[in-house]
This record gives sequence, structure tokens and C-alpha cells, in this order.
Amino acid sequence: MSDAFDQAEGPTVYGVGELIGVVNGVLADGFSGGVWVRGEVQSWKDRGPHAYFDIVDEVDGKKATLSVKFFAPQRNRLRALLQKSGLQLTDGLKVCIHGDLDVYAPSGSFGFKMDGIDPNFSLGDLALQRDAVLRRLSESGMLRRNAGVPLAVAPLRVGVVTSESSAAWADFRHEIERSGFAFVLRLLDVRVQGPGAVDDISAAITTLGLHDDLDAIAVIRGGGGRSELAVFDHEPIALAIAESPLPVLTGIGHEVDHSVADAVAHLALKTPTACAAALAERVAAFVQAVEAVYADVERQALQVVQAAAAEVASLAGGIGHRVSAAVIRSDERLAERDRRLHTGVARVLERAADRLAAASATVARSPRRLEPELRHLDGLAGRVRLLDPAFTMARGWSITRTADGRTVRSAADLQPGHHIVTTFATGTARSRVEETTP
Repeated sequence: MSDAFDQAEGPTVYGVGELIGVVNGVLADGFSGGVWVRGEVQSWKDRGPHAYFDIVDEVDGKKATLSVKFFAPQRNRLRALLQKSGLQLTDGLKVCIHGDLDVYAPSGSFGFKMDGIDPNFSLGDLALQRDAVLRRLSESGMLRRNAGVPLAVAPLRVGVVTSESSAAWADFRHEIERSGFAFVLRLLDVRVQGPGAVDDISAAITTLGLHDDLDAIAVIRGGGGRSELAVFDHEPIALAIAESPLPVLTGIGHEVDHSVADAVAHLALKTPTACAAALAERVAAFVQAVEAVYADVERQALQVVQAAAAEVASLAGGIGHRVSAAVIRSDERLAERDRRLHTGVARVLERAADRLAAASATVARSPRRLEPELRHLDGLAGRVRLLDPAFTMARGWSITRTADGRTVRSAADLQPGHHIVTTFATGTARSRVEETTP
């Protein structure tokens, strides 16, 4: 220090390093054994084996921030406790942590070196938040709304919300392919943990709900810490599921996990694989039902056909008997009528023969009775011969016809240039009209 400040009554002046050392000493004395502090984790960063983040709180509406250093030795020591509690330190998690306060001399920054954590505080806060969301959903009538949306009897067209690079997607797809059914999957790749995950998931559910060519939506995620799975306890995701016009199936985490998203979903399954299996089982049940109905229809149709065949056979037998009897009766009637016809014809012929014989006898006895009739017939024959055109033409007459065979009776029937045919007793002549005179 300067000589000007060597007097006892002068102010104490520290070098920067000295002052920071004094402050750290005061902090160590004032908070001997360390201190517990609570707040929300923000700005988490991994730098090699160490981690750095802020713990944030509000006091009288004002934000207060404390920088935290989580060095590798303490981080390794607390790893088993965090895993056992199902906690993953990440942004948004409420924590109560233990450590020491200090000022880092090179940068002069005030901070907190973490060396412990109370898992029950974080778990309790997550449970309180979860219970509050469930209570609001129940009061608004949204908790079981999606459960009332009907699920197709054969949900083959499924929208999937998950991370494309995750084991959850691989397991889900493998189970679907193993079913052998013609599923059509439409994946929306989203973040399922960390900053932005809640917005990604809720937006993806809403987007898929707008597609009328889908039968259902599957929201899946593999196992993880309780704090990681707490993403699916957030209200925006729950509301997106509740308001979806399509039924939403969930397969989130392990068998013991149950999130708010599971409570709101149409159907909650234990794992992504179980979610895919449930869809495949529903399609299989539909196929079995269809096959059962088909078998029943086939059985009933066979019964109807057999009954109809028996009825047709019975009718055919009856018709055969009746036809045979009718034919026999017809044959008998035909034979009777044939017999009666022969008998009647014979009688008619006999009577005709008798009359003819009587007439012949009468004519033989009186031949003169025929002479007047014979003379009358001779007169008629003479007149017929006189009217025969051949006799007329033999005396010099002829018949004139047009080319088409019409008889010409007057000169007015002809015109110059007409062709005519004249028939004589011994032949015909063809000529052309040069002139006609009325």
C-alpha cells in the first residue's frame, strides 16, 4: 500500500485480489457449511465434464439471477442420486441446490459452486404443477374430451409425433411393420425434451389434426428421467390433445410413467411399442370380425341354397309325376279319339258308298234323265269356244299391248315413240308408234 495511507487513522485499501479474498472469507464465515438456494434452472450449458447454468427467482416481481458452477467431481458424485430420482437437470426445472458462494477473482463474478441437491423439492414441484394442470383441465371439461372422439375400426392411417432419430420411432415402426398390415405413417419430427419441445409437440398435434386423411395420432417418446418426461405434463400439449378432432394415442416413457398427456389422450399405452401393438391389434380385430361375418354369410347362403335346391328337387319330382300322369291320360284320350275317328270314318264311308251305289243304280235305271244336262253342257262349251281370243284372232283380229303388258283399247292410250307388241293368231310383232289419230 502507498505510504500516504500508512497512518492508523487512514482508510484500509485493498488490492483487487485481496478484496476478493476478504469477501470470500466473509462469505465462508457467514455461510459456513454452505447454503441452500431454490429457483428455476435456466441457460444450462455443458462444457466438457463441467456444467454451468443460472438459477432464477423473482422477488417482489423482480428477477434475480445467480450463476452456478457444477464441476465434474460434484457432478459425478450426484449422478446416481439424480438417476434414482428420475431427474435430469435442464432448463425449466425447479430445484433446491446446496453449495458455496464465492467471487471468482479472474472475472470478479459472484457465483455459486453447487455440491448438492434436494430431489424431493423438484419432484414435489413437478407433482404440484402436474396436479394444477389436471385440475384446470377437469374444471374446463377438457380432461376426457378426446376420449369421446371415435377411433376408426381399422386405423391404418396414423400421424406420429416424435423425434425421428429416437429409439421410440424405431421401436414403433418396427412393431407396425411386424404386424403385416398396410399401415400408412406420417411422421412429424419434433424435439421431445429441452427448450422448444413443448411448442414443437403441441404444434405437431394441432397440424396433424387438420388432416382428414388420417385415422389417429400417436404421440410417443422413449424412457427418460422424470424431469425429461415432465415435458408431457405441460398444459399446451394437453390442450392440443384434448382439442384434436382425431383420437390421440400416447406411448410415453416406461410402464411406470403416466403423464398429463396420457390422462388427456383417447388411449394411453405404456410404451411406443405398446402403442403400435394396440393399433395393430385393433386392425386385426376388425379383420377377424370381417372374416367372421363373411363366414356367417357364406354359411347362411349355403343353407339357403341347399334349402332351395331341396325345394326345387321336390317341385321337380312333383311336376314329373304330374306330367307323367298327364301324358298317360292324354295318350288314353288320344287312343280313344283315334278309335272313335276310325269308327266314324268307316260309318261315313259306308253311308257314302251306299248313297253312291243308290245314285248309280238310279242313273242306270233312267239314262234319259242325263240328256238335258249333257245338251246344256254342250251349249256352254260352244259359247266358251266362241269367246276364246284364239278363235277371234284366227278370223283376222289381233291384240295390241304396251311394252309393259297393258292392253291398248284406244289410240289415246298411245303417244308417238311408244313401243307396242301386237299379238296375232300365229305370232307377235313389235313396233314403235309414229303418230296417233283420235
